Amino acid sequence: MFVKLRPLQLFACLLLASAPLSQILAGPPIQHWQTAQGSQVLFVAAPDLPMLDIRVALDAGSGRDGARPGLASLTASLLTQGAGDWDADTIAERIESIGAQLSASADRDMTTVSLRTLTAPADLDAAVATLTQVLSAPRFAPTDVARLQRNRLTALRQAEQDPGTVGRKALYQAVFGDHPYASDPQGTAASIEQLTPEDFKRFHQDYYRATGATIALVGAIDRAQAEAIATAIAAGLPRGAAPPPLPPVQAPEQGRTQVIAFPSSQTHLYAGQPGMRRGDPDYFPLYVGNHILGGSGLVSLLMEQVREQRGLSYSVYSYFLPLAQRGPFVLGLQTKNAQAEQARSVLLDTLKQFIDTGPTQKQLDDAVKNITGGFPLRIASNSKIVAYLAVIGFYDLPLDYLERFTDRIRAVTHEQIHAAFQRRVHPEQLQIVMVGQPATGEPVAPTTAAASLTTPDGR
Repeated sequence: MFVKLRPLQLFACLLLASAPLSQILAGPPIQHWQTAQGSQVLFVAAPDLPMLDIRVALDAGSGRDGARPGLASLTASLLTQGAGDWDADTIAERIESIGAQLSASADRDMTTVSLRTLTAPADLDAAVATLTQVLSAPRFAPTDVARLQRNRLTALRQAEQDPGTVGRKALYQAVFGDHPYASDPQGTAASIEQLTPEDFKRFHQDYYRATGATIALVGAIDRAQAEAIATAIAAGLPRGAAPPPLPPVQAPEQGRTQVIAFPSSQTHLYAGQPGMRRGDPDYFPLYVGNHILGGSGLVSLLMEQVREQRGLSYSVYSYFLPLAQRGPFVLGLQTKNAQAEQARSVLLDTLKQFIDTGPTQKQLDDAVKNITGGFPLRIASNSKIVAYLAVIGFYDLPLDYLERFTDRIRAVTHEQIHAAFQRRVHPEQLQIVMVGQPATGEPVAPTTAAASLTTPDGR
């Protein structure tokens, strides 16, 4: 649920969004402590404007769905639909009346609940009370559950008509196999239809716990206020034991290519394999190396080879998505159906060449300048800072992660990138998904379960 701010409050937020990290961290550093209920708290005082951002991160992502894909995501969506004695309209009115913003979502690792509010005492008290209530006492009323299930089923049907979504889902299934990361957080139609209010209540009871939760705060409050707010949030949640870690990700034994017939004029091509986890010792060499390979937009090697030299695709990219366990390394592009095989060949050849030789010194120097020069924009608002704090706390990263980020980027060498890519990226294990027209170019009828052909791929 997102709520519009009143004009003066919106102006304050726009000003706040321009405050760089240097101003935020020039005074007190990140303060860190643990509540009596077992939640860890990360707090940065930002006193310039009367605003506060809060983000609560819980180990309640879709990796905990088990045999019920979509459970974590729908649980998060239902939080603001009713809590305690309040229905969805009451919660919306409480938030709107103070010009705040309240939202909840789930990814594969975590559920996050975010609040932005003014710090005037009455507004702050009302906002924190609402946040605490939706976190600790959601109602999961049958009528709310049925309504959100219908909405989700509609969204899933629409997603079946998008070749990009079809391809990304298939890629995760191919890369992660029977690991929990294979399932899409949005779930499947079959699973969503079967979920009941009791399923959401059990999931909330099992995973919405103070123990192991991260509470991040950035704004115009002092340490005493931050402690009181964090204590109030954590006190509403049961302690219990933190859930066990998700299982390690196993790499596929061999590469495979899956061709999914889809009635589109272009082929969406994705390639991937397990990459790295948060806190990985190879994080910075892989991050900088990927920036050169395909993460830097128009100046990347993939863009040069695929688009500029051959005109095979308007956009081509690569990225690592680190998670609690090894997340995916993904390469992707869109191209005309007739050029799909050529585009795939150039994509893989460029990757192999980069693994074999690594970057040139100029490429490395340019990447370092680009990353460090753009870093301030990535942390240029309280909302961005609070998101980073939640990540730091949830994944147990060093508290000086943001302060040392650019120094660690500058310290990366050609040798480190070369060695890291040779250790961690294996083209012979890539899972490749191509979504588009068959090689014959014959029209294909739309289907809710697109036809596919999977073959070993030793390229």
